[in-house]
Amino acid sequence: MEFRYLGNSGLKISEITYGNWLTHGSQVENDVATQCVHAALDNGITTFDTADVYANTKAETVLGEALKGQRRESLEIFTKVYWPTGPGGPNDSGLSRKHIMESINGSLRRLQTDYVDLYQAHRFDTETPLEETMQAFADVVRQGKALYIGVSEWTADQIRAGHALAKDLGVQLVSSQPQYSMLWRVIEDEVVPTCRELGISQVVWSPIAQGVLTGKYLPGQPPPEGSRATDASGGADMIKRFMDDDVLTRVQDLKPVADDLGLSMAQLAIAWVLQNDNVATALVGASRPEQVHDNVKAAGVKIPAEAMERIDEALGSIVETDPGKTAENAPKRRPS
Repeated sequence: MEFRYLGNSGLKISEITYGNWLTHGSQVENDVATQCVHAALDNGITTFDTADVYANTKAETVLGEALKGQRRESLEIFTKVYWPTGPGGPNDSGLSRKHIMESINGSLRRLQTDYVDLYQAHRFDTETPLEETMQAFADVVRQGKALYIGVSEWTADQIRAGHALAKDLGVQLVSSQPQYSMLWRVIEDEVVPTCRELGISQVVWSPIAQGVLTGKYLPGQPPPEGSRATDASGGADMIKRFMDDDVLTRVQDLKPVADDLGLSMAQLAIAWVLQNDNVATALVGASRPEQVHDNVKAAGVKIPAEAMERIDEALGSIVETDPGKTAENAPKRRPS
């Protein structure tokens, strides 16, 4: 496993982070989830990412149980706050001081730890003054409940404003967690340059585009039974933007590139996002331990420039690069 600094902080995290978004507490049994976490640990992964909203808090509970008995100082545990949790009352979502303070306490309890290494704003809250949000995050840090703060799916302007407030408050906003893959490159024109300037790293999610970049979805054929594209509980909705025959055909054209590099399609996809020097880590999930063993082999891989060009040629115009997609996909008001 290779390690990178998170932003301009002194914190090192593993290039591959184990994330439990669509699996723990919902899609897989708890014993299998624990096996996946242990496979991550066995392969040198020290960084784990979750959120209070995943499986309505169950994912944090499963991760806390799976990490029980590990040396806390040897781990980096990330979680997030914003989306609705609990019964969905008027203050059960967003980035108000009330919700942040109550949410961090709940997350720590479920994760069975005294602190998280990184506490992230899971989206931008249009209904709470940013000053209130950043003051609450600063207080969480000062209370020792989080060491660093980050954001997820914020625009470049939002990141710049949040970073300025954090700096005034004496706390470190060190990370941005956006979707990023060969197919979804919307952060490259605005978010990445802004973050480079400010000393903020990307913690990228969905580097294999919800499984599309593994090549298992074939054009003109129904998706494999049990795959994310058949998951009516949420996975199918997330992946549908890529389930187009033109996209799937071009993804198949990546196989010769992967073969020439001695990589699986998934390893190629993960290694590709890690070529971006503003990316600190790639989030990978798993429903089986074998997937973890396969994905970690992307760590430390250097893709030659010629192969990077072949990837761009193979994908052509299907790549999404519009920086406006971040704002377009963001919630316009606090969810309930």
